[in-house]
Amino acid sequence: MAAETPEWVVREDAGMPVLVALYLRQVLGIRSPEELPHLRHMPPAASSEYDDTATLDRLWRTYWEMTVEPQAHTSPVPLELVPGFEMLVALPTEGFDPLIAAITPYGEDAVAYARAASERYHARAHADARSGGSAYRAYASAIAQHERHAGRRAHSFELNVQVLPLTQRGVWWIGALTVAVTDSLRSDVVAFDAAIAPVIADIA
Repeated sequence: MAAETPEWVVREDAGMPVLVALYLRQVLGIRSPEELPHLRHMPPAASSEYDDTATLDRLWRTYWEMTVEPQAHTSPVPLELVPGFEMLVALPTEGFDPLIAAITPYGEDAVAYARAASERYHARAHADARSGGSAYRAYASAIAQHERHAGRRAHSFELNVQVLPLTQRGVWWIGALTVAVTDSLRSDVVAFDAAIAPVIADIA
């Protein structure tokens, strides 16, 4: 019987829900995840009206996990869209009132920021495609390099890549199958090849 052919799935995007979540993290002054840099061109954090910042941080972190990898982080109660955020923020109907109250004033600005950042990413990706480039060439190259070093075929894997306007260049794990990549790093072919290679080696 023939061996099963490995399947590699890479999804790359600048997802508006992820951008909105990070916008809200920043304006609310939430620190976690501490290793992930801030977004560029953001207003300063607001002075918190909530004494219980630990609760706000905990609720945001749950919302963040559900946003980054919704299939892996489901809610035990129904979700409801938060007014002012279009279809981009849905929170559990129980237990999230403090977070809903905190984020509601920022809906319009958060959506506008996320839309602009996502449109910049897609415009660059479209321009690269028109010039004959491939968004996935770097991933294919990293897989081939890993196979040469390991002396075997790469294992099947899924990888989600969020290309974000972060203040520092780098790659960070933000979920079990998801990394965040700075947009300036993603557009630097040589640097991105070097940065994504350890990620591919880790999962393949």
